[in-house]
Amino acid sequence: MVSRAVTKRRQRTSLRSWMMHSAKLRTTHTPSAPLEIMKLGYTILYVPDVAASLDFFERAFGLKRRFLHESGTYGELDTGETTLSFAAHELGEANFQGGHVHAHSSVRPLGMEIGLVTSDVAAAHETAVREGAHELSKPVTKPWGQVVSYVRSPDGCLIELCTPIGA
Repeated sequence: MVSRAVTKRRQRTSLRSWMMHSAKLRTTHTPSAPLEIMKLGYTILYVPDVAASLDFFERAFGLKRRFLHESGTYGELDTGETTLSFAAHELGEANFQGGHVHAHSSVRPLGMEIGLVTSDVAAAHETAVREGAHELSKPVTKPWGQVVSYVRSPDGCLIELCTPIGA
């Protein structure tokens, strides 16, 4: 039977060895180049009908179409610095060997959303519902002062309509 003192000494030695090894890794391991800070360039929503999705977002939210590819399988909206794009499900199937979830046929919204910022959430919410969005949550003021509502587009996209944080 090993005494407690021997066990503790082994634990200290083991911990000391691990700490020395970790310190050595931290001082000797340097990446070949600094990690580039990335920025979000675009979001692509895979949808059953790209043209219909573009039309909905134009009517419901006043976004401007950047283009729709002649094939009808890809299109973009001009939303400022980050592009909101739509691609046909068949492009998704070609990109993802195991397939992907079709948001429009999912009973519940997917676990992600796009946020559209506006000064008048109530008016934006009303317009979106009138243009075909499904209402999930009427506008409410959050404890931090932001007004937020949720709708789901006909193509299944979960959309948060909100005022700027701190507005």
